[in-house]
Amino acid sequence: MKRFLPLLLISFLFTYCSAPKPAFTIPTRSAKALDYVEFANNSEEAVSYAWDFGDGTTSTEANPTHRYYKSGNFMVTLAATNEKGKTKTITQNLVVSAPKECLIRIETPLGEMIARLSDATPKHQDNFVKLVEENFYDGLLFHRVIDGFMLQGGDPQSKDAGPNARLGSGGPGYQIDAEFVDSLAHVKGALAAARTNNPAKRSSGSQFYIASGKPVTDADLNRQEGATGVRYPSDIRAAYLERGGVPFLDQGYTVFGMVIEGLDVVDKIAAVQTGAGDRPKEDVTMKISMIR
Repeated sequence: MKRFLPLLLISFLFTYCSAPKPAFTIPTRSAKALDYVEFANNSEEAVSYAWDFGDGTTSTEANPTHRYYKSGNFMVTLAATNEKGKTKTITQNLVVSAPKECLIRIETPLGEMIARLSDATPKHQDNFVKLVEENFYDGLLFHRVIDGFMLQGGDPQSKDAGPNARLGSGGPGYQIDAEFVDSLAHVKGALAAARTNNPAKRSSGSQFYIASGKPVTDADLNRQEGATGVRYPSDIRAAYLERGGVPFLDQGYTVFGMVIEGLDVVDKIAAVQTGAGDRPKEDVTMKISMIR
């Protein structure tokens, strides 16, 4: 038996000193913001994993999928741990490029929406981007919600507002000239500027709404064309008939964007219970950030 002891000792030491071998692959070394990136875990001799995606988010899944909301060079780190608690890490670089469109992310307790700001309304786009970059909207409420119509927010007085606070009159202290564009209409998901009743139809400096709306017929659109003298492009007409919206607001309020992801979230917010002033009984907060 003595002659086998060295072999047993060597085997024991090898097992004790063995370490996990972290490894992973990325389908592409470059991605675009909003892409879903799948990470393939090729580690050996590991039982648990800790991922750091380089953008402040982490995961403990073996093979995670992650979405990047901004561009940049991200150092992705995988820490693999074996059954004895020994951990080793490996890092790879991922390049994420900016989208070609002007996109924003609207986070709410009921989900997130991705919206595109239109280049055809530069005054509204520039102003909205400026406010988002200043974190103006973070913590504000969708303070007025009417199912079948719209979700309104952007009043700075709504931040930390008490349940009986009167909301809807706040702003940054200026207005924006109207920018009516035939190719932008109040189809469901439209992002538009609220305003007071002023002859020039100038927009609020910060308050906006998202159209939820109701089903729309050809007769509705024909009636609106007759009232405004502005004909709907074929794609806008088709979108109205497919998704619905609020056509009677067209040419009266500036539409400056469109929700391109998260129409189900629009529906969820539109369906909340409301009280006095059409304010949701449970606060629906927002956080808005640029995707670039």
